[in-house]
Amino acid sequence: MTPRPSPPPTDWVPQRRYSKWRTRIFRAFERVAVACGGRAFYRRRYLRADRLVVREEVVRVPGLPPALEGLRIVQWGDLHAGPFLRCADLAGVVERTRALEPDLFVLTGDYITRHCSEGVELAPALARVQAPLGAFAVFGNHDYKDRAEGEIADAYAAVGVRVLRDECARLERGGAFVAVVGVEDLEEARSVDIERARADVRPGDVELVLCHNPAGARRLAREGCAVVFAGHTHGTQVDLPLLRRVGPKHPGLRMQFGATRLVVTRGLGVVGFPLRVGAPAEIVLVRLTSGEAT
Repeated sequence: MTPRPSPPPTDWVPQRRYSKWRTRIFRAFERVAVACGGRAFYRRRYLRADRLVVREEVVRVPGLPPALEGLRIVQWGDLHAGPFLRCADLAGVVERTRALEPDLFVLTGDYITRHCSEGVELAPALARVQAPLGAFAVFGNHDYKDRAEGEIADAYAAVGVRVLRDECARLERGGAFVAVVGVEDLEEARSVDIERARADVRPGDVELVLCHNPAGARRLAREGCAVVFAGHTHGTQVDLPLLRRVGPKHPGLRMQFGATRLVVTRGLGVVGFPLRVGAPAEIVLVRLTSGEAT
């Protein structure tokens, strides 16, 4: 794969760096949980087909072309493959996703916990999700570990999932076009070039933006952009006082910025320990309509 140039770092979101003590405490909890069967517990409790949450968002798009009425987009995010989630654990997630019959499948980053090999391992599960308009992904902050994210992109491309790195894919259905725009992570990418990402968007396209960090939604929102898909926050993962502040700031499951809806998934995986409280693992189904939104 041809190396990408290295422009100056993005200034969108400051990089977070945790202390050695915090990292050691998290690793200790993780090791204990793994030894106690944390991965099997997490799969049974949150990822089984009969337990997994499917959250539906209906987004009203004024002037939506009739050919795009009811367009169904399924979003996965924050899988964090590693100690508590492996490819085989996604069987129930794939089953539920296929039953939703998505027209478009999107992934909003953080496929790994620590090593690119963890994200590469997920490729066979992604290959089992079928969507007529295709599958598209962006990277999250974790995915740049060791700057080996290109290996993940290559593995996903081999199974039909295109990773968008400040670029756009225009998709046609019945003479109408959806422009799927993917931007690099706002915190860990070497650069984020939204103008380049949107260079191929045409007037009249229904624009959908994939951006791992929801902090970018306000700057990404504009007329013609129907949805910004994000993740990153895990919905706080453990929604309890004090603990909800441990991770990234969570803006809520949805926000409206003018014509643009921000949709934030609570994700499928976890970091640190195999537990969720008030923030279930979920698949998000977004349906576009020219009628009333919910």
